[in-house]
Amino acid sequence: MSTTSYIEQTIAFVKETLKDAEGGHDWFHIERVYKNSLLLAKDEKVDTLVVSLAALLHDIADPKFHDGDETIGPKTAREFLATLSIDQKSVDHIILIIENISYKSSLGNKPSFFSQELAVVQDADRLDAIGAIGVARAFNYGGFKNRGMYDPEIAPNLNMSKEEYKNSQAPTINHFYEKLLLLKDKMNTETGKRIAEKRHQFMIDYLEQFYNEWKGIV
Repeated sequence: MSTTSYIEQTIAFVKETLKDAEGGHDWFHIERVYKNSLLLAKDEKVDTLVVSLAALLHDIADPKFHDGDETIGPKTAREFLATLSIDQKSVDHIILIIENISYKSSLGNKPSFFSQELAVVQDADRLDAIGAIGVARAFNYGGFKNRGMYDPEIAPNLNMSKEEYKNSQAPTINHFYEKLLLLKDKMNTETGKRIAEKRHQFMIDYLEQFYNEWKGIV
């Protein structure tokens, strides 16, 4: 089976699985992460097939839509990969990327796994969390969870544990300070860092405009 066939079958599986997903974690999110992964991979020495399949499957069952269960995504991905004739080493590598890609995995204990393929897919995923699309995704998810946009009386928690992060019900604006504005300095690749700079500045400008409008400043 060719690499193209692996990719095509995986895309079809992901599209079907996520057809009713929340707007910030749907197929279009996966597609953007996949494309960004390929872009970043051009400047890195990586296994492109591992990068591609990990990007496509990284959110196949996001824990926040499955009662916080972090085992469903890797399990679903492994079961699907078993239907493809991919070597076991690559399958295991893809699963490790899925298990370690999330931001909350970086909270608390130092991650036990790292590879350049993870670096690429993680950067691609983080790039989709910042900039114009990142702002849109943040408010889309906040609306999905019926959270407020902003409450001046609720300060951001800048030292959250993994559990606090998972269980947070804070207004969406707080999420900028608790995660989104921190991502620029957590990028792994040089290309990712360069792209993140511009998207980070967009969020800074957006927040300034948001507060001005909130306060009634023209």
